[in-house]
Amino acid sequence: AGEAKDPRHTLKNAIQNIIWRILIFYIGAIFVIVTLYPWNELDSIGSPFVATFAKIGITAAAGIINFVVVTAALSGCNSGIYSAGRMLYTLGVNGQAPKIFTKVSGNGVPLLGTLGVLAGLVIGVVLSYIAPKNLFVYVYSASVLPGMVPWFVILISQIRFRKMKKAEMKNHPFKMPFAPVSNYITIAFLIAVLIGMWFNDETRMSLVAGIVFLGLVTVCYFVFGIGRSAEPAASKGKKILDHPQS
Repeated sequence: AGEAKDPRHTLKNAIQNIIWRILIFYIGAIFVIVTLYPWNELDSIGSPFVATFAKIGITAAAGIINFVVVTAALSGCNSGIYSAGRMLYTLGVNGQAPKIFTKVSGNGVPLLGTLGVLAGLVIGVVLSYIAPKNLFVYVYSASVLPGMVPWFVILISQIRFRKMKKAEMKNHPFKMPFAPVSNYITIAFLIAVLIGMWFNDETRMSLVAGIVFLGLVTVCYFVFGIGRSAEPAASKGKKILDHPQS
C-alpha cells in the first residue's frame, strides 16, 4: 500500500483480484478433488492433484504438480524475504530492533535486514535435515498464534475505525461487504482454528509454545521496555523507497 502510486485504484484492483484467485485456485481446486474422490480416502491415494490429473489422462501429472509446488514455494519465499527484510528495517528505524538493520544498499534495499532473513532460512534448511520429520508442523504451528495477533488487531481496529468515522464511511468508495458482521465472523473463525489446534495432538504443543512466546514478548515490552519505540518513524523511512509513507 505504501509503495503504490495510486493506492485507491491499485488496492481496489488487488483486493478484487485476490478474491477471484482464492475462489478459483483454492476453493475451486478443492471442489473438483472432493467431487472425484471421497474426502476420507484422500490420504490413501497420495497427492490428490496428481491423482486427479492422472484420472483425466494427463500422464505427466506428477511433474506438472511438482513444478507448480516448487514455483509457488519460491514465490512465497521471495515474498517472505521481501516483507521480513523491510519489517526489520522499520523496527530498526523505530528503535525496536538493532540500528544495524537500518543500513540500506544504494538501491534502497534493506541490506542487513535481508541478510538476516536469509540466515534464518539457512538455519531452517539445516534443521530440516537434523530435526524430526514433523519439524515443519511444529515450527509452522508455533507461528500460527503470533501470526494471528495482527489479524485480530486489524479486525478490531477496523470495527473501532468505522465507529469513529461514521460520517466518512457513508461515502467511502470501496466498502467492506457486510461489515462489521464480517469482522465478527472472521474473529470467530480464527478462534475456532485455535480451538481446533488445541484438540489436535500434533499442534497442541505448538499452540502452547505460541502462548508462551506471546507471554514472553508481552513481559519484555511492559516490564523491561524492550521494543518500545522512542519516536515514530514516519519521517525516517524515506531512504528505503521513493514513497514517503512506505
